[in-house]
Amino acid sequence: MSSGGAHVTVLLDEAVDSLAIKQDGVYVDATFGRGGHSRRILSALGDSGRLVALDRDPQAIAAGAAVADRRFQLVHRAFGELAEAAAEAGVASVDGILFDVGVSSPQIDDGERGFSFRYDAPLDMRMDTTQGETAAEWLARAELREITEVIKNYGEERFAFQIAKKVVAARVEQPIVTTAQFAALVREAVRTREPGQDPATRSFQALRIHINQELRQLEVVLPQALELLKPGGRLVVISFHSLEDRIVKNFMRAQSTADSLPKGLPLRADQLPHPKLRLIGKAIKPGAAEVAANPRARSAVMRVAEKV
Repeated sequence: MSSGGAHVTVLLDEAVDSLAIKQDGVYVDATFGRGGHSRRILSALGDSGRLVALDRDPQAIAAGAAVADRRFQLVHRAFGELAEAAAEAGVASVDGILFDVGVSSPQIDDGERGFSFRYDAPLDMRMDTTQGETAAEWLARAELREITEVIKNYGEERFAFQIAKKVVAARVEQPIVTTAQFAALVREAVRTREPGQDPATRSFQALRIHINQELRQLEVVLPQALELLKPGGRLVVISFHSLEDRIVKNFMRAQSTADSLPKGLPLRADQLPHPKLRLIGKAIKPGAAEVAANPRARSAVMRVAEKV
């Protein structure tokens, strides 16, 4: 992410170093974005190495055309479709997989995409603009309870019910089709907010996560990544809010702990279940210098594990 229109890759050195790149290895950048991590991985690979990258955003796919490297292949798929993308690329196993999840700076800073309340634009919010339901279309049909649950669960917004009531009442008068309309309704409903934070922040996050099924994508892809990794292969995940990080932390913790069995089972040591992952170090966060240069990096958390 970045604080302006240009994209700045977060934890660039730390993430690629954590992959422990082998010269002849095969790697996946599951969130290409504008290619910061991919270019660094390619620079570390030898001539026989290979990198497969994924992205669901057509603009990211277009940007990837600038990477002219025979070792590189870019696939237009959401990262939740990792197994399908690997099969399409003819890859059966890999030495490392990197995820940099969440919304990117180009998506936020392009007002027409509808991700930000800073611009009056169509309320779209789809990361893949070639398919799926827009935020405006969902708000037009969703029930009060569903809107409340999405804003409460994905935005951790304590005024979720009041916001949902505003939306349901307002759409009777006219369709809610722009970011400005939605932001205004949220601001009317939110009575107090942390200093320096726009009242619409949490609701915009919640709507974006729901429209793109971001948490579900993360839940389904982590087992796929584990299956795709070779023994000794690295899984590196950068997340940007607590809901994502909780999923990653819980998955890595569960897979790094042997399954518990009832006491007294007549099993030999080699028959006991073994952990599938080994945790590598502690969670890593950007340093003060990176946050000062790129304020959007401040919420990033990176976790690393190795397949046993």
